[in-house]
Amino acid sequence: LLQGPVVGGWYRILDQLIPGTTKVVAVKKMVLDQGGFAPCFLGCFLAITGAMNGLSAEENWSKIQQDYTDALLTNYCIWPPVQIANFYFVPLKHRLAVVQCVAIVWNCYLSWKANRM
Repeated sequence: LLQGPVVGGWYRILDQLIPGTTKVVAVKKMVLDQGGFAPCFLGCFLAITGAMNGLSAEENWSKIQQDYTDALLTNYCIWPPVQIANFYFVPLKHRLAVVQCVAIVWNCYLSWKANRM
């Protein structure tokens, strides 16, 4: 309910902001994606997960502070090469599907990270 519409919309915005499919364009899109979108989306994911697990606002904030940096660094090990390939080789209409294939593993990691106490 969250990831598909948000990420799909984000890819459309990226294509409007930075049109084209060259290697330079793919790198620019990846930098915007990983520098702006990924940190915000990760924070939202962790906050929503904490709230859905019944954490108080204070407990949720503490959990986010505990997990955010490690999760973001792990994100930067996985997603930049995936996104460069995605933005360079994959047409816009198929990018979300490609990302969702990688996201199966990524979301398992995030779920593990977010549900550890």
